[in-house]
Amino acid sequence: MERIVLPRGLRIIGLRKPTDSVTLQVTISVGSDFEDKNNNGISHFIEHMLFEGTPSRKDARAITNEIESLGGEINAFTSNERTCYYIKVPKEHFAKALGILADIVQHPLFQPGFLEKERKVILREISLYHDEPRSFQWVLFQRALFGNHPAGFPTYGTNASVAGLSRAQLFQFYQAQYAANQAIIACVGDYPQGALASIEGSFRELGKRKASTKIVGAPHGGNRDRIVEKRPINHAYLVYGCKTPDRLHPDSYVLDVIRSILGRGQSGMIFEEIRNKRGLAYDVGVHHEAGRAYGFFAAYLNTLRKNVPLALKLIRQEFEKLKDTNGKDLEEAKGYITGQLTLDHEDTHRLADALGFWEHVNDARLEEEYLKKINGVSAADVRRAAKQYLSGGLTLAMLEPK
Repeated sequence: MERIVLPRGLRIIGLRKPTDSVTLQVTISVGSDFEDKNNNGISHFIEHMLFEGTPSRKDARAITNEIESLGGEINAFTSNERTCYYIKVPKEHFAKALGILADIVQHPLFQPGFLEKERKVILREISLYHDEPRSFQWVLFQRALFGNHPAGFPTYGTNASVAGLSRAQLFQFYQAQYAANQAIIACVGDYPQGALASIEGSFRELGKRKASTKIVGAPHGGNRDRIVEKRPINHAYLVYGCKTPDRLHPDSYVLDVIRSILGRGQSGMIFEEIRNKRGLAYDVGVHHEAGRAYGFFAAYLNTLRKNVPLALKLIRQEFEKLKDTNGKDLEEAKGYITGQLTLDHEDTHRLADALGFWEHVNDARLEEEYLKKINGVSAADVRRAAKQYLSGGLTLAMLEPK
């Protein structure tokens, strides 16, 4: 791995692999955690606008067609902590991908006509999320868990906040946050010699700006035991979990192992008990997410409303059974994590995103230490963490039929 940190803080990460593709990803360390109720969704709105034209590429089609006509992929996403833009192409088109990515990230026009078009698109996106229980259950859960902390805000914003954002606000936020010390550029694949120097030169304008970084603290208090919203639906959708530490905390690795024990694929203990043995739910799983400032852990499922009490009882029983974790449980859980990571590393985009994430958290080289941390987790660690995080005080968010 090659890692370059430039004087104003721009970080360039390179990992050469013998692949036929190459991925370039720009990570900006900004997301909904850095917003308030009035401008909630602004990071996501800016993500949309960066595809809507530059001085040399007049609109979204001009941008996407250059990559797609090569068989490549160009896309972006916004989370609570990061906004990311990536291009994945056959390796011989590295230079073309670099030129386009550098252009859209550094030279967006925020054209008024396209801005209003994208506002409508985002408002429809908000409606779609609200109408899709599998998506909205997570919005409801994070609102219940984190309260008025930005961690409880939806990444895409609200109808009111998105409707109220002006071009001046978008441009000001972009100028303040899209700066060298907020940016990470990861390059993975069989890229040419001198590629990292080319990246540095292509992003020199971004490298001139420096942001006043804002550190978002971990959310404390504000979580509710239960939040229920009635909908004209046939099944209940629930998420049941708790706050957990940030990604660098030793317990985050333990919780990854617990997640694997309980929720890996179709053989995790909660899936086995609730779906395979009893047929109570089709969609059932366990999720653990940890970032730079905080994390959360939750089981989720959908089922008939009458089955909810039993389903919750079974989830709690599986949490309780973690006190009996043995060597075989650990071996299987760690094997799943190891194998999934191996498969992810075959995809240059997944690996570029992982490097960008770890550099955002602290240092991309931590990605190479991840499995060592996982393999260091003991049965005693699992028992202790299960007791600390999953034995009580959990939050339930549920969408239920009217």
